[in-house]
Amino acid sequence: MRKLIYSTLFIIASITVFSQRENCEDKQHPMPVLSDSLKNIFQKNLVSAENKFRYDPANAEHIIWYGRRTAYLGNYKEAIDIYSNGIKLYPQNARFYRHRGHRYITLRCFDKAISDLKKASELVSGQVDEIEADGIPNAANMPTSTLHSNIWYHLGLAYYLKAEYRKALLAFEKCTSVSDNDDMLVATLNWLNITLRKMGREKEAGQRIKEVSAAMTIIENRDYLDILLMYISGDDSKLVEKTKNQETLSNSTLGFALGTYYLLNGKKQKARELFEKVVAGNQWASFGYIASEAELARMN
Repeated sequence: MRKLIYSTLFIIASITVFSQRENCEDKQHPMPVLSDSLKNIFQKNLVSAENKFRYDPANAEHIIWYGRRTAYLGNYKEAIDIYSNGIKLYPQNARFYRHRGHRYITLRCFDKAISDLKKASELVSGQVDEIEADGIPNAANMPTSTLHSNIWYHLGLAYYLKAEYRKALLAFEKCTSVSDNDDMLVATLNWLNITLRKMGREKEAGQRIKEVSAAMTIIENRDYLDILLMYISGDDSKLVEKTKNQETLSNSTLGFALGTYYLLNGKKQKARELFEKVVAGNQWASFGYIASEAELARMN
């Protein structure tokens, strides 16, 4: 019965991936699953952002945050429209392309995402980097990413999702060069590591992550650190413990990571089951979910 359920979910995932590629902007999608308290916060923040935008609709900062707050509630197409209007006003402002590129990834419009993020990378070339504030501040109230690092990170991800690993690697390499804290570094190394291994460059991948350690200063990307430590040690028990006995995986990051680890080690059935668990979950907009969809489509 479980195998039948997994097979059905796999077919649904495959149809979803391919139909979105054909008509990504018009594809229906589930709204994010939010707790009542978080939803209330997001809604209040959106009202505030919209009021500021209505008061001064030509203000670039107001447009950016209106788009971001709109997207946090699952209105990705509307957010893309907001960023597109921002681009009409500020065609040389990389932030609009960066954020629109992110939401094109959410809607599985990978080619459009790549186009936007490449444009953003060209616009910031030679410019001083800037911190990007978080929509919801982390426990330390310290943003861990920047405009440059987010551009390269999302560009690498878009290429990875299309299995264009050489281009993904170049983007992730660039991202590591502008990652100035351990949180951003482990997030980037996570994708760089599996990209290299997908390319058959296991030894190089091992070299790139050998400096990763449990002593790193991590504020919010603990999962990525645990994933990298699994590759270093060869011990998957910690991730298995976090994901076992679950019919669906609320944490798509770990589910995708463990599935990829098995896939790279020739355990295709175990990998498939984990990817299918991820896409049976409710994290439709997360990168782990999107990547699991892509892997299932390729495995088919």
